[in-house]
Amino acid sequence: MAPRRLVFNAFTMNAVAHVFQGMWAHPDSNQLDYCRIDVWVELARLLERARFDAVFFADVLGTHDAYGGSDDVAIRHALQIPSGDPAVLVPAMAHATSELGFAFTSSILSDHPFTFARRMSTLDHLSGGRVGWNVVTSALAGTARNYGLDGLPSHEQRYAWAEEYLEVVYRLWEDSWEDGAVLRDRARGVYADPARVHAIEHVGERYRVAGPHLAEPSPQRTPVLFQAGSSRAGRAFAARHAEAVFIHAFDPGGAARNIEDVRAQALAAGRRADDVLFIQAITFVLGSTEEEARRRDAELDQWVSDEGMAAHLSGIIGVDLSGVDLEAPIGEAERIDGVQGTLRALAENTSDRSLTFGELVKLQASTRVVGAPEQIADELERWAAAGVNGFNVSSVITPGTLEDFVEHAVPVLQERGLMQREYARGTLREKLFPGRGPRLRAPHPAATRPRAPALRGG
Repeated sequence: MAPRRLVFNAFTMNAVAHVFQGMWAHPDSNQLDYCRIDVWVELARLLERARFDAVFFADVLGTHDAYGGSDDVAIRHALQIPSGDPAVLVPAMAHATSELGFAFTSSILSDHPFTFARRMSTLDHLSGGRVGWNVVTSALAGTARNYGLDGLPSHEQRYAWAEEYLEVVYRLWEDSWEDGAVLRDRARGVYADPARVHAIEHVGERYRVAGPHLAEPSPQRTPVLFQAGSSRAGRAFAARHAEAVFIHAFDPGGAARNIEDVRAQALAAGRRADDVLFIQAITFVLGSTEEEARRRDAELDQWVSDEGMAAHLSGIIGVDLSGVDLEAPIGEAERIDGVQGTLRALAENTSDRSLTFGELVKLQASTRVVGAPEQIADELERWAAAGVNGFNVSSVITPGTLEDFVEHAVPVLQERGLMQREYARGTLREKLFPGRGPRLRAPHPAATRPRAPALRGG
């Protein structure tokens, strides 16, 4: 595979607190202003000036209630509650920019696929083909209860539902409207050719969708597909469908093992080695020297809520850490009652099998790189050598640590060829995969489907 520049996304959430619990209280943070649209527009403009690839929005649809058996800690520390819908921010941020991409999280447990498909097509149209979808099946038990389920289905069942969900949206995006169906013929008064617009007539175990798709084909048709599942079922799903896999390894060795596993499964599914990008979660604390950076890092840590961080990890892994020995190594995950696949995957994400749960609580927010700009670049080259294609960059303080990265680290990264200086032309997909065009290509399952049944005999 030819070497390529790295992908950089800003990793954030339409919420008071995203991954660094307690930091909203820092006097330099603007996270309390998350409901102001100008804050998000300013962020988009900053990222585009720095030539970031995209904003990547996290989202949850339930509270983190595993820690201590309630969501009291989550509510007290604003642990991803309150939060807003990230998709609503995209049109304003897209209008303020011309090149920046927008990927947001949406769960297959929430929106019906027919409704979601139209929303994504609309956003793809409005942004000029700059949207991506982070496909998730939800890991919080409260999400299931909020959408009429008694509890969270198993990993296997949720991913079986996800397979059908994607079957529906692929058929709506890719099959329902043929190329050339839209005529816009003013002289004849004909907007579209009915013979080229088709129903999908999907009948499955979970969904019944007749169609046709109500939105005409958008620039990408199918948005760029991200996936962040870390369980075995999640990795298998990513290998079949994802164009970019969001990973959270604690060191390059852990990343290499994760990448090797998913890439091998993608090849077994008939895809190419370069069909999937691997995007690592990361955070930077910069200084003019390493000593200054470490001093600043220690100062920031004083604002972090340890209880909030533990509650966050509890929700992610489905284990109440209030009753777990934080000195126990995560390599013992298999012996803890009630453990979920995510916890086993976390243990696999580091080369250090002696890492404790207490250390994991501090690391799980985002792998942190501390140092001068040149040291930051050196560290990113280590990750790239392990097979990482890019990074989801989160801020300890919003927007301060991100502004520091843009001002001091970005020029060094661009000088080394690690970060783009200018955007490629085209859609988000064309920017991430130069030379491939705006649409998914075979052998991706969305691009190798039989055409939908005709709506009117067409």
